[in-house]
Amino acid sequence: MDDLYHPRILELAGDMPHVGRLDAPDGASTKVSRVCGSVVTVELKLADGVVSEIAVHPKACALGQAATGVLAMHAIGATPDEIRAARDGLRAMLKDGAPAPGGRFWELRHLEGVREYPARHASTMLAFDAAVDALDQAKAKAR
Repeated sequence: MDDLYHPRILELAGDMPHVGRLDAPDGASTKVSRVCGSVVTVELKLADGVVSEIAVHPKACALGQAATGVLAMHAIGATPDEIRAARDGLRAMLKDGAPAPGGRFWELRHLEGVREYPARHASTMLAFDAAVDALDQAKAKAR
C-alpha cells in the first residue's frame, strides 16, 4: 500500500490550488463515494469554450485529493472535451489497465497504482466525475 501514497501523491493532495467556492458558477457538482464517504465539490465557469475559473472543495482521502489536485492545477484553459477525455482515461486506467491519460492532465499517471485497489477507484474518480457533471450543467444553462 506504500506505493499508493508516494511523495508526489501526498504533494498533490496537500498543495492544491483553487480550494474554495465560486460566486455564481456556470456549473457545480458534488460527488460522494459510497464506499469510503469521500466528498468532492467542483464549481466552474466557462468563457470562450474553455474553463476560465474553477473551485474545488474536497473532503476526501489522499487519493481523492490527489486527483482533485491534478484537476484543479490544470483545468483553467481546458476545453470540456479535454476534461471528459481525462475522466474517461482515468477510468480506463483504473478499470481496464489502459495507459495513463496524457495531455494537460498527465499527472494522473501518479495514480496508476490505484488500479490494484478497486475499493479506491470511486474516491479517485470523484473530482473528474464532478467536473464532467458541472460541465453538463453549464452546457444546459447556456441553452
